Amino acid sequence: MADEKNKRVALEEPKENGSQHVSNSIALDDEQRIKVLSPSMLVFKRFIRNRLAITGAVIIIAMFVFAFIGGLVMPYDESQVFTKFVGMEKDYAGVAVNQDLKFTVAEGYSFASIAQSQFVLAKNTGKTEFKAGDITYNLEKVNDELYFVNQLSEIAKVSTIGKAVSITLGTSAPTDAAFSESLTQAVLAKSAVFESNGARYALVYDRKTVQVCVPTPVAFASPNIFDFATPEGDLGFVFRESAERALVEGANSFTVNGQSFTLRQEGDMAGIYDAAGNDYATISRYVIQPTYNDVFLTLEFKSAVREAVESNSPSFTFTGADGKASEHSIERKNNQWLVKWVESRQVIDDYASPSATHPLGTDGNGMDLLTRIMYGGRISLMIGFIVVFIETMLGVILGGVAGYFGKWIDNLIMRIVDIFNCIPSTPLIIILGAVMDGLRVDPQIRMIYLMLVLGILGWPGVARMVRGQILSLREQEFMVATEATGLPVERRIFRHLVPNVIPQLVVICTMSLGGVILTESTLSFLGLGVKFPFASWGNIINAVSNVHVMTNYWFVWIPAGMCILITVLGFNFIGDGLRDAFDPKMKR
Repeated sequence: MADEKNKRVALEEPKENGSQHVSNSIALDDEQRIKVLSPSMLVFKRFIRNRLAITGAVIIIAMFVFAFIGGLVMPYDESQVFTKFVGMEKDYAGVAVNQDLKFTVAEGYSFASIAQSQFVLAKNTGKTEFKAGDITYNLEKVNDELYFVNQLSEIAKVSTIGKAVSITLGTSAPTDAAFSESLTQAVLAKSAVFESNGARYALVYDRKTVQVCVPTPVAFASPNIFDFATPEGDLGFVFRESAERALVEGANSFTVNGQSFTLRQEGDMAGIYDAAGNDYATISRYVIQPTYNDVFLTLEFKSAVREAVESNSPSFTFTGADGKASEHSIERKNNQWLVKWVESRQVIDDYASPSATHPLGTDGNGMDLLTRIMYGGRISLMIGFIVVFIETMLGVILGGVAGYFGKWIDNLIMRIVDIFNCIPSTPLIIILGAVMDGLRVDPQIRMIYLMLVLGILGWPGVARMVRGQILSLREQEFMVATEATGLPVERRIFRHLVPNVIPQLVVICTMSLGGVILTESTLSFLGLGVKFPFASWGNIINAVSNVHVMTNYWFVWIPAGMCILITVLGFNFIGDGLRDAFDPKMKR
């Protein structure tokens, strides 16, 4: 002790160095003076010594830069939809090779299914006549693949006794001698048909009675299929009948309604040309029909299809009259072929894998996920801060008033707090969400409602904390001084009491930010929060409601989920750091 006293005296005594005197007393601005830290600086130093707190601060700063600055740097908009061109196969036509007889019926006549059944029966039994109802038909066989069916109209009746022939003429029968002579000879010769004056007549034998009938062509049966160059080119039954007869007879031409046509056999098919030599129709065994009724298949296209089918080619390219080429594929199913049109279509580029163009891929709406996550971070962070601000303002005002005045005011405000604590927040938000869905509330207005509801439901906790702190502070000496100086009540509460609660407010607000972001994300995931086209981390993850998306498109939901995790963790680190920094029991 004596030594230390001597040292202090020695320091204070001036030393003589020649003619100069040197003083060793400590000046106020000397570097060796004792530094006194302000409370805020002391809290700051404690905070920056906490590594977890610094980590949380870095995370939050990074998330703010990512959300607010990243969206400005990205070249895409929040709701920009990306598309791509893909080749889509579309059913275009069906192909089959016909092996059965098909009926072609004359205009103005009917050849119903019962008549067709009787035709098949007569053909199989070798009969030349058959009946369907009250109508008698004559069957004219040209070959095994061509039959003409004539409807018979009786004009006369013949009775035979031995070689005696008795003719009874009808009102429409010819009365000339040539007709009677030809008829008599045909009956005696048992002929099925005869001609008179250039007209053909059919004879139907029934024991000793013979019916003389005028045959009227009503149908023919053939396996051949007619294809025309234009939809208007089909001249109907007469054209087809004349073409079939010419084809069987080996003729090179035929005439229909004064128009001349050339017939040219080309392997298993025949081509029909008009007087100018243009393609008019084709005859083949191929049935090529379009899938849609509003599509007309040209002869050139059908020819390309036939060539592809005959060569067993899986695809072919057809160039139309307009010079445009189209890709077609052929799929065989038993004895039929399905022609598909490979069409290049512009579709939404949904669930695209991560690439240089889209670093995190695209979502189910074809929007860039990285851009959506950036803009979603803005919404989530903004909602978190605004909700906490509403909670804090309401909690500080009501908690401060309750704690300062006490008595019946305190009881009234605390009962209001109890009522709010008893409100089932989740069912209430679900009901409000359903109401807003029904009213089709604008998504931007919906976000405002969401922030107000979350803020109003979350203030009771802040109010309880502020009330408890003010109850312990209002009896201290500095409050007695404020009363003595006559300061108004609002200044006592908000200028002297509330500032002393700020450390606890900062901690509770920081911890609440993470909880609010989680709440908003959960509501958006359930479809009750932020709505499309606005993005939030919660409604981005909403895509995982589909198991297929969850298992196959991880890049849709994992990045947004990681953003929520990292941000909430950062706010929790900061809250823990602030709590430790404001604790007076912590080591300096």
